[in-house]
Amino acid sequence: MRITKQGHSCVRLEHGGAVLVIDPGGFSEPDAAVGADAVAITHEHVDHLAPDRLRAAADANPGLRIYAHASVAAQLGELRDRGVAVVPVAHGDALEVAGFEVHVYGERHAVIHPDIPVIPNVGFRVRAGGAAVFHPGDALTVPQDAVDTLFLPVNAPWSKVSEVIDYARAVGAPRAVPVHDGLLNSTGLSVYRRMAALGLPEGGFVPLAPGESLEPAGPGGGAAG
Repeated sequence: MRITKQGHSCVRLEHGGAVLVIDPGGFSEPDAAVGADAVAITHEHVDHLAPDRLRAAADANPGLRIYAHASVAAQLGELRDRGVAVVPVAHGDALEVAGFEVHVYGERHAVIHPDIPVIPNVGFRVRAGGAAVFHPGDALTVPQDAVDTLFLPVNAPWSKVSEVIDYARAVGAPRAVPVHDGLLNSTGLSVYRRMAALGLPEGGFVPLAPGESLEPAGPGGGAAG
């Protein structure tokens, strides 16, 4: 499984000619989801869900399928009217998505502040080619099944670095690719990446620049520009 970082919290997964893109939001590249066979959305916040990215993906592939919590699916009526399949998913679901094995974990977004309502959030464990990755969205959900690569949210209004370190240790993946870093400048990136790496085995923290890829997504893989 080839992993490509698409900016902020968006990742592109490729295996066997199929493409699954997770969270092509407003902080990712405008064409982040173009060429996808399927898109998975963790929750409704603009940095994870951007209708223009989804329209661009549907223009490129009329057979596009979108998987998201029912609260997000309800907001995608325009795409459904165009014939795009929008599939509601929830915690505990197991399904095949464009040839990938997908398990859905989690129910709620992390608490930002008691005065801000908590919205639904789902994470996606994706398995293909003998490797498994996990994207938690905006939550610190620990998947029930082991993963080889964790997409680790390193910075957010709802988290602090000690929680990021403890979360990486709780998941126990041998490798983590940092995501949710679009609010950081170069100085902040270096600080957060150094701190977050404390939760991983030596060499297990693998930062990717937007457009940079990693393959295979299993133990022993390496970065490929």
